[in-house]
Amino acid sequence: MKGMENAHRKTAGEITGQTTLTLAERFRRTRALSEALAAPLSDADATIQSMEDASPAKWHLAHTTWFFETFLLRDHLDGHALFDERYPFLFNSYYEAEGARIGRFSRGMLSRPSLDEIITFRHAVDEAMEALITREDCAGLIALGIAHEQQHQELLQTDIKHALFQNPLGPAMYAEPAPAFQDVDEGWTEYPGGIAQIGHDGGGFAFDNEGPRHRVLLEPFALSRSLVTNGQWAEFIADGGYRDPALWLSDGWAWVQRDGIDAPLYWHEDEHFTHAGWQKRDAHAPVTHISYFEADAFASWAGHRLPTEFEWEALATTEDPSSGDQLDEAGPVLPRATGALFGSVWQWTRSGYLPYPRYRPAEGAVGEYNGKFMSGQFVLKGASCATVRGHSRASYRNFFYPHQRWQFTGLRLAKDI
Repeated sequence: MKGMENAHRKTAGEITGQTTLTLAERFRRTRALSEALAAPLSDADATIQSMEDASPAKWHLAHTTWFFETFLLRDHLDGHALFDERYPFLFNSYYEAEGARIGRFSRGMLSRPSLDEIITFRHAVDEAMEALITREDCAGLIALGIAHEQQHQELLQTDIKHALFQNPLGPAMYAEPAPAFQDVDEGWTEYPGGIAQIGHDGGGFAFDNEGPRHRVLLEPFALSRSLVTNGQWAEFIADGGYRDPALWLSDGWAWVQRDGIDAPLYWHEDEHFTHAGWQKRDAHAPVTHISYFEADAFASWAGHRLPTEFEWEALATTEDPSSGDQLDEAGPVLPRATGALFGSVWQWTRSGYLPYPRYRPAEGAVGEYNGKFMSGQFVLKGASCATVRGHSRASYRNFFYPHQRWQFTGLRLAKDI
């Protein structure tokens, strides 16, 4: 497996942000990148599951393959026989319409099939997909499958990081850390208020939860040009931020007290855990691995607030979503840039993840992709250092529960003017 890393690095590095690529090229390069991301892992590495929110690396590789075999090959290729009739039970995630499946908390018990067997499964499905990737009637589902796999590429990176963090030896997935750089852009960008058009404009691919496009009324506000940094977060800690209940939402304060939270995930003294093991923490880099509760408390401490998803999107429509610190190839990832609106960390907003006016989920099993989760979660905007470049856009709606923080999550402050 380790020998596969260099073989895939070049193709993975030319990935899907290039709009000149055909759908077939995007499919092949997306599939290659997933294997490149898993290349440094042993079979044991790829099997472990550190918590129910996370999944084993080889499960991500298999689930994304199950998606293509189920919704493309099974349903659209005459005569296709499943690679293994037992795999749908193992690798279906949450699609109730697709029948029974293994419990999410039990994915780490799948010592078999092995990582090599999963790779064989992937290659067989990729070969069969060649018969469909130029068919116009399959183009929409293939684009959805590519975007779905890109989401799991980010999850693979964050999930294996959380798994390796559980090891007291602090093992490194990569020998060298991500290089550091600074691009601090201080100050605020003001927005005069008014009626803004929100949601995907219909050009190119988007998930169903990004529409329908609709109008919202915004009051005048300003958004910080820079993400909150590790150094600023250290000041929050030193000033007793985790000990002052006045800063916290009620549920957040209960979470802090119950789980003994006193710093972002992966922090210890002046170090933090990365894909390259324990490393010295850069005070100028964006803070990450924080929950919504922490982001909201910090904003209160700073005398500001979190933006709404509509405020963030109104300013982002003039920005290049493929700019900033995002994933170009397999390798260590770490938030480094603070100035770009996109990249480095997903940014918490104060907006609940709810349907837009006139929203209707898609027909069939794929309609379970987004709509069924519109309860109790908050929207994040932008992209992270682990997001495949070209995957995100201004209308993109990421979403997590307010206590979750194993993803590359951070914040950008907002204020009323």
